[in-house]
Amino acid sequence: MIDLDAIRMLSDIPAAQARARGDAIAVKFGARETSFSALDAQSNRVANAMVAAAIVPGDRVSVLTKNHDAWYPLFFGTALARACLAPINNRLAAGEIGFILGDAAPKLLFVGEDFFDLALAAVADLDAPPRLVALYGEHPAFEAFGAWLGDAAATPLGQSPDLEDDVLQLYTSGTTGRPKGVVIANRNYRAFMEMATQINGFGYEVDETVMIIMPLFHVAGTNVSFSGLAQGGRLVLVKDFAADDAIRMIEEEKVAHAFLAPAMIQMMLQQPGVGERDYSALRTIAYGSSPIAEDVLRRARATFGCGFVQFYGMTESAGGGTFLSPSAHDLPGKLTSCGKPWPGVDVAILDAEGQPLGDGAIGEIAIRGGIVMKQYWQRDAATAETVVGGWLLTGDVGFRDADGYYFVHDRIKDMIVSGAENVYPAEVESAIMGCPGVADVAVIGIPDDRWGEAVKALIVAAPGERPDPAEVIAWARARIAAYKVPKSVEFIDALPRNPSGKVLRRELRAPYWEGRDRAVG
Repeated sequence: MIDLDAIRMLSDIPAAQARARGDAIAVKFGARETSFSALDAQSNRVANAMVAAAIVPGDRVSVLTKNHDAWYPLFFGTALARACLAPINNRLAAGEIGFILGDAAPKLLFVGEDFFDLALAAVADLDAPPRLVALYGEHPAFEAFGAWLGDAAATPLGQSPDLEDDVLQLYTSGTTGRPKGVVIANRNYRAFMEMATQINGFGYEVDETVMIIMPLFHVAGTNVSFSGLAQGGRLVLVKDFAADDAIRMIEEEKVAHAFLAPAMIQMMLQQPGVGERDYSALRTIAYGSSPIAEDVLRRARATFGCGFVQFYGMTESAGGGTFLSPSAHDLPGKLTSCGKPWPGVDVAILDAEGQPLGDGAIGEIAIRGGIVMKQYWQRDAATAETVVGGWLLTGDVGFRDADGYYFVHDRIKDMIVSGAENVYPAEVESAIMGCPGVADVAVIGIPDDRWGEAVKALIVAAPGERPDPAEVIAWARARIAAYKVPKSVEFIDALPRNPSGKVLRRELRAPYWEGRDRAVG
């Protein structure tokens, strides 16, 4: 449980746990272990260094890194200085990162050594580039993290964060191809903490080990981290996912809880000897972020022998929404459900006019509660279109059964979920258009047993032309992140469109999804 009196907001976690259990290990990263007292001191040093660097409340600070234990004091120190951390997806291309940096306008950009060249390419065309700091590693163009910290004190700042402060800004791709910054305030995470520990899958015991394997630019990685630390857990942070290493770590570190993307679960199940390891410490595996095949879920439950919890939500809802508890996985007909609402969260099925529908009726899933984002950063129109009357419109079509369980039926928006990453067709289509020989293109998601969905491009060739599919893929790869690049290309005579000219992607997807119980998890 979280001591909600001592931990009023996320920035209170290091100090509260240092007082309660300072010598206990907060984070293990490789061979390095950080106690709660050390995390508190490190966070205070970052906060003081932020103030010395002229960071003021409301400023943005960005970080581009793989999972690394330096992320935690950077986050907490930024929050203590009443600034907002805006992590960047490290799988993006330089141009995409440059857009985000131009949009967020951070004063500081912390970069891990894996991405020095990428960061330099991303800031090259910015009118007002951020100050560059090497979070770890060395590069002549980057200020060393230790030098940036200088002699900053390990004592608390004189100022106190406010519940209305922006604390995290996570970027999600937009249907027009331009990412939007989801602004999450302290009050959103206050609501999250009040709810989360009531849910099997986020309620941890003191000293239990929580494996952090999802990236820390993703709401799943941040949420499991915050929940674990707030409840006095020991985080085991994984820099890069590898299926065999994840299995070994669960056994050797006596992991009690983990959040895994379905693609990770499937890859782990394919490892030799996976069923012969000791998972006796494992209590729950939470999953979400993308579809999961029922067969994979059944095999995973049999192999790992622990409770499984499905989470359905969005970055815009601070990752919360509905959950399918371990016991509900055994209820007849509920295995494909995304569960029931979190305590304190309202979920509804709305019609096209925004009116609630009854059981069994298909409409748009909407979420309402304290976890709903503050806004899209500098996108008033997009915010107004997405949060209507307090309801967060998810863009997913679904229904509620007579027992109050929600099911995701399909997507209103055309987002493709591949692994745990969101891919928007318009962005991929824009990257492909202009490729020699391409007259028209539509991008869809098709079933993929490993990733949930795979990106497929359906192309109308220019008259007299027949582009090589490999060349089309290479053209796209030079312009967008690798995970967005089509895995396959097919040529068709024409794209189906409605009278207004919009491509009917549902018609294009239908043959590939025929016979499937669901298209979205």
